[in-house]
Amino acid sequence: MIMPLIKGLQITISHMFKKPVTLQYPTERPDVKPGFRGLHALNVSHDKAKCVACYLCPTVCPAKCITVEAGEDQNHDKYAAKYEIDMLRCIFCGYCVEACPVDAIRMTEEFELANYTRADFTYTKDRLLEKK
Repeated sequence: MIMPLIKGLQITISHMFKKPVTLQYPTERPDVKPGFRGLHALNVSHDKAKCVACYLCPTVCPAKCITVEAGEDQNHDKYAAKYEIDMLRCIFCGYCVEACPVDAIRMTEEFELANYTRADFTYTKDRLLEKK
């Protein structure tokens, strides 16, 4: 009867002298592991987004959270006139990155996604371009 109590106290006392695992979050940042799939970002080439509006990313997205509308410039090149991702629906699977033939989208290591309103979770093309 007394042995389990003594064994439990030994475990508790042994943890008192170990280094704590808790991070003091705002000042201490966690290490992001390689391959972490965080917030999306659009890649830039020659001062414009690389996206050619091929519609592969919204097609392969299992959550159907990506909206793309194509536009055409004066050289008759297609570009994404509208590119939106609803982060509330996104499951961060990375299929959009794998499907893109021109490497226009990537997953960053940013993990802080907290906001106050639902509208803040809709990432537009301009907002995705400013992420580094």
